Amino acid sequence: MTNKKLSAFTLAELLVVLAIIGILVLMALPSLMPLIVKTKSLEAQLQLKHLLQLQKSYYFVHSKYTNNLDDLGFEQAKLVTNDGHANYKIEIIEASAKTFKAIATSVTDFDQDGVLNVWELDGSENIKETTKD
Repeated sequence: MTNKKLSAFTLAELLVVLAIIGILVLMALPSLMPLIVKTKSLEAQLQLKHLLQLQKSYYFVHSKYTNNLDDLGFEQAKLVTNDGHANYKIEIIEASAKTFKAIATSVTDFDQDGVLNVWELDGSENIKETTKD
């Protein structure tokens, strides 16, 4: 048998490459945080739009809005704080015969600045960000 040497990378070379990749990722992460927060806030907007449609359907049947999510058939997805995937807690904060107001509050601080993101759905069907994260 002949001993042939195969060309390959050494362990030291691989570690240097991994260290460089790690440094590049750490440098890029702060510039990506606003994009990550914006993407996660889409969850709140979609959930509030879904809640709006459920409230409209409830209004057509009962001629009033409800402040009970169970009456609407809305099931809050399991939150990330409880080993789930949802980043926002959905709540109806007021409801009457003519209007309602709901909020979506983030359960985690996405950019670690101490401020939680809050979105609001008002009776005029406007979804707006009331507290930016």
